[in-house]
Amino acid sequence: MNKTIIVSNRLPLQIKRHDNQLDIKPSVGGLATGMKSVHEDGNGIWIGWSGLTEEELDDNLRAQAKKALKENKCAAVSLTQQDIDDFYLGFSNKTLWPLFHYFMEYTVFETEQWESYKTVNQKFADVVIDHIEDGDTVWVHDYQLLLVPKMIKDKKPNTTIGFFLHIPYPSYEIFRTFPWREELLHGMLGSDLIGFHTYDYERHFLSSVKRILRLDVQFNEISYLDRVVKVDSFPMGIDYKKFHEAALKNVNQDHGEKSDLQKRLDEHIEAGSDAKLILSIDRMDYTKGIPNRIRAYEYFLNKYPEFKEKVRLVMLAVPSRSDVPQYQKLKRETDELVGRINGQFATVSWTPIWYFYRSMPFENLIDLYTSSQIALITPVRDGMNLVAKEYVATRVNQDGVIILSEMAGAANEMDEALLINPNNFEEIADSLKQALEMPLDEQKKRMKFLQKRLSRYSVEKWSEEFMKSLNATKNLDKVIVAKKMDNSQQHKMLEAFKNAKRKLLFLDYDGTLVGFKNNPQDARPDDALINLLDRLNELGNTDFVLVSGRDKETFQEWFGNKSYNLITDHGVWLKDKNEDWHMLERLKIDWMENILPIMEAFVDRTPGTFIEKKKYSLAWHYRKADPELAQKRSMELNTVLTSLTSNNELTVLKGNKVMEIKSSSVNKGRATSRWITKDDFDFIFAIGDDWTDEYMFEELPKNSYTTKVGFKKTKAKYYVKDTDNVRELLSKFVTI
Repeated sequence: MNKTIIVSNRLPLQIKRHDNQLDIKPSVGGLATGMKSVHEDGNGIWIGWSGLTEEELDDNLRAQAKKALKENKCAAVSLTQQDIDDFYLGFSNKTLWPLFHYFMEYTVFETEQWESYKTVNQKFADVVIDHIEDGDTVWVHDYQLLLVPKMIKDKKPNTTIGFFLHIPYPSYEIFRTFPWREELLHGMLGSDLIGFHTYDYERHFLSSVKRILRLDVQFNEISYLDRVVKVDSFPMGIDYKKFHEAALKNVNQDHGEKSDLQKRLDEHIEAGSDAKLILSIDRMDYTKGIPNRIRAYEYFLNKYPEFKEKVRLVMLAVPSRSDVPQYQKLKRETDELVGRINGQFATVSWTPIWYFYRSMPFENLIDLYTSSQIALITPVRDGMNLVAKEYVATRVNQDGVIILSEMAGAANEMDEALLINPNNFEEIADSLKQALEMPLDEQKKRMKFLQKRLSRYSVEKWSEEFMKSLNATKNLDKVIVAKKMDNSQQHKMLEAFKNAKRKLLFLDYDGTLVGFKNNPQDARPDDALINLLDRLNELGNTDFVLVSGRDKETFQEWFGNKSYNLITDHGVWLKDKNEDWHMLERLKIDWMENILPIMEAFVDRTPGTFIEKKKYSLAWHYRKADPELAQKRSMELNTVLTSLTSNNELTVLKGNKVMEIKSSSVNKGRATSRWITKDDFDFIFAIGDDWTDEYMFEELPKNSYTTKVGFKKTKAKYYVKDTDNVRELLSKFVTI
């Protein structure tokens, strides 16, 4: 049975040494939770560092660890203390972490640490390779292992590899400063699927690939060597059910069951009807914007003094990397700010900030979440920020307000939060006032939308969606990689055309004969194209057919005065020379119940979109969505729908910021197959650029000259570079 191999810097286990024994417990982090089903159900194995260096393990402990890891379906990568110092504490956390979070002033570039990073990545790759069997799938995680995918692919080229980055990916202008940028990009491109939290990170990565490696990028697909690498965004969720159920239990507990922390929180809340708690939870990290948050809170108290002695900032800062100078400086600055503000504003009965510098057990976190009317989350740069999602999950009464930095990845999914610039104290202060005074009805309205969205896209759904997309890449080996239509191939094809008795040419329009335009009407045929089509139409013993996804009204306007053979709407409407248009088959609606969940998944992953359900169609509206993301998602949705089985054939019509899906029993493949039966054609040529043309390529006889525009995964035999090459090639048919 094929297995899934998960690779991360640390194993999903907490391993501690006590005397001459090991204490091993499962981790409870977000990644461990999200990957649980993949690990257990996928006949999987998890590879990573155990947390103990080679120097800490003698033969006895090493044997204990190996046995325990095997029982937990894990395998360890052996690292020395020097590896940890240079690879993890050094390059990973002093170079990649600050650079990817836009803190260039904290970024150091040390060649020795880079060499260690490469060495350790190879150690991880070697352990993975030792466990790989044919048909296995590998999923590599995060910035510590950016080189691992290529190292695996070089030795095991047929292995399907996914990679997910859990931190931001910086803009090209930041990434270009990295001395070993090409090596890092090539390392990641060893993957078949590369995932990010947000479309912005995905876009930055693709920009770096295009500008640094000069690779061809078509929407979210990279033509790399002899492969196509897919890049996509998968916003990581949380274990929503765990947090929601814990919160329900918390709010329904008796007084005697409450923790000391909960009782203390209750005292403040019960002090008055307008007494409220503002919650702040972070690791003590410079990316979290903690000093700015404290200063903004101070600014708020000065600007709106009426809230003094009524609100309290409850700030939990979890210790992190306390041996790193920047973190030590951050801790000192935070301590001083809290002390100064408490000293300035405190009264006998009120302290403006409750400050905890420690880790807290899960139960106490729930105490904080359920007791705080406002969550103040203001990182200056954050890959996702799951605290914001955890807060939403715990609001069992659908009250509460989130003030969230627009620099957090979660902001893309949480429009109903009060989004702020973490460097704008005025905006933060005003948002705090708005949150404190927000009517309960509005709170519930916002929270209801947030909970519905986040409960649907949980951490389990995140891993499921990634694995689904990764597994889909395995089908690429069934897709023919086209050969370039070079001079030699052209010569053979043109000779066959010249010697044929009955010839048939199928030509797609958009992306084939003309380039794509921002405004579809701008794709009107130019004089040179009309001249070329006229000459093709006049060829003796030749049927020339335009096969397009365009609607028949547009083609009637453009070519109504021509005697062209036309097939429009992906095969719905047909016009034979000078005859009238006719529909091949009537529309149906029984496909809707199967397609609606697919479209809902695109809505979940594309903020600002919605579905309009009509009598005979489903329309996906994306006017309010990010335009680049909407364009990519529309192509993806088109791919999904046109790849369905013949029992659910569909027509996809693109309008102005809307994609409409209608039922049909026809497609380009069926339409072209019907045309072939009209005569005994001994030469068939077909050319197109997108997935709707794949039906045509698949249905045509094997001796047909099927040609794709651009280097993409396809079932066509050949490919040409672009529309200019298409016209150049077609002109040879009329001059031979």
